[in-house]
Amino acid sequence: MSNLLTHQLSTLGLRSGDVVMVHASFKSLGVSDPEEVVSGLLDAIGPQGILMMPALSYRQEPAEFHDNRFTPSCVGFLPEYFRTRPGTRRSLHPTHSVCAVGGDVAGILDSHFADRTPCGRNSPFNLLIERKGKILMLGCGLKPNTTMHAIEEHVEPPYLYGPEREYTLTDESGKVFQKTYITHGFAGYIQRYDRVEGLLDKAHLRTGRVGNALCHLIDAEPLCRRSVRKMQENPFFFVDAEVV
Repeated sequence: MSNLLTHQLSTLGLRSGDVVMVHASFKSLGVSDPEEVVSGLLDAIGPQGILMMPALSYRQEPAEFHDNRFTPSCVGFLPEYFRTRPGTRRSLHPTHSVCAVGGDVAGILDSHFADRTPCGRNSPFNLLIERKGKILMLGCGLKPNTTMHAIEEHVEPPYLYGPEREYTLTDESGKVFQKTYITHGFAGYIQRYDRVEGLLDKAHLRTGRVGNALCHLIDAEPLCRRSVRKMQENPFFFVDAEVV
């Protein structure tokens, strides 16, 4: 099955050496073994590519305590499987960490700790853009695209940030320390990242089947450039006000 998945991913546009951030609805793929999906992705990008998945943990309890070794992600089955898979590394952030394997993993993960916001200039989400990487939405539509938060941080629209919060973090070595972060806000707003479909042409937003799922492959750099321009025109382009 992984050979078929690799073929479908390559047909969609993944190439050897790609840096790719994957969001997934595992059930939609019609695959029983998550390792088949990971293996298919790794085969498509080759040993020099970097495979990333978000390991967001904003639902952790207690909210202010994060252990990078053990705190689970809260964004679905496949990212959590990937987090616990031997060889996977995780960036250090209390709510918006990223897991990765492949080529220059240290170069894309290790600087995340320098940020004080969820998806700042040192985050893997922003480095994905700088490295002209790709975003793969496996059967989950276009809405749950965390890289959009990094793009929003370029513009800082009025809804973006919430209050500061102090976290107690434990890193990979077991070292414990405190750090204060600016959280994301979005109070009163619903995210509408599916609107990127109207900003990108077919060369930069490709659609096809992987397994049983309709999937999208997005080029991160043109996504950032065009989204920033749109938010400069209208800071609320990617949100709707909640209906009370």
